[in-house]
Amino acid sequence: MSQQLLDVDGLHTHYFTKEGRTRAVDGVSFQVRKGEIFGIAGESGCGKSTLAHSIVRLLPSSGKIVAGRIGFKDLNLVTITESELRRIRWREISIVFQAAMNALDPVRRVGEQISEAIIYHEKTTRTEARGRTKRLFEMVGLDPARMNYYPHEFSGGMRQRIVIAMAISCQPDLVIADEPATALDVLVQAQILDLLTVLERKLNLSMILITHDLSVIREISERAAIMYAGKIVESAPVSSIFKKPRHPYTQALIQALPQISGGRRSLRSLPGTPPNLIEPPSGCRFHPRCPYVMDKCRVEEPSIVECGADHVAACFLL
Repeated sequence: MSQQLLDVDGLHTHYFTKEGRTRAVDGVSFQVRKGEIFGIAGESGCGKSTLAHSIVRLLPSSGKIVAGRIGFKDLNLVTITESELRRIRWREISIVFQAAMNALDPVRRVGEQISEAIIYHEKTTRTEARGRTKRLFEMVGLDPARMNYYPHEFSGGMRQRIVIAMAISCQPDLVIADEPATALDVLVQAQILDLLTVLERKLNLSMILITHDLSVIREISERAAIMYAGKIVESAPVSSIFKKPRHPYTQALIQALPQISGGRRSLRSLPGTPPNLIEPPSGCRFHPRCPYVMDKCRVEEPSIVECGADHVAACFLL
């Protein structure tokens, strides 16, 4: 088993709004091992992006980590000071945001933006930083001659490659990719996912891949967690999740995936939507949509239990 790099334990991140307290991440625990791609999947509104931003404490003013621990190496990222965290961000943990155009400064040349991160975190010269930026452009499949271009002069896929180059510029141990290809067309999406896989292997990175698309998880992740309504309901090696999903929510997501091979079958849609996390359902949060719901599910919250090798889930049917 690979050495553990990140250990999230009992994390609670809430938003405090005029409407009330939103429990976006509500008691989440998982581990990421060195050199692996760990996927986190689930529908929109289930807390995936909030979880990603909590790890590097990039939350809006209304968001707050109210409980839990984020262990990274020998540090607790929840309790360290902001100045300590700034030294870790980008150099040891970086993030690839969903919307590349929003992550880049529109009035600055892209090469300058990457070089700036290298200079700030590694105290190197501008000449050395520019040379590294050139190599990063080549690594992500871009022409270094375009380093002096502005973000609007690139396509969406190219901008995402630039953001990825920025994320790996300081050779971090962990890269968090938050829906890195969602806004792109299918062909470009495949290219970006292939690039992430190549970089993970070439640079020996650990990666958290956050997506609503289970087919992406199946394609490049080694282990994965399924998140619903602020909680992780199942976690296992990807092969186990697809061969024998144990939680009804995971089963429903997989049944909704189109299959290229095998016999013809009708896709099963998952009725309803994730709950409002200001007033989440009592008991199991999936019970209003679950086809196997029992009276117990409506009043008691199931605990995470082992149901296979490195496979856990939270359901009374296990």
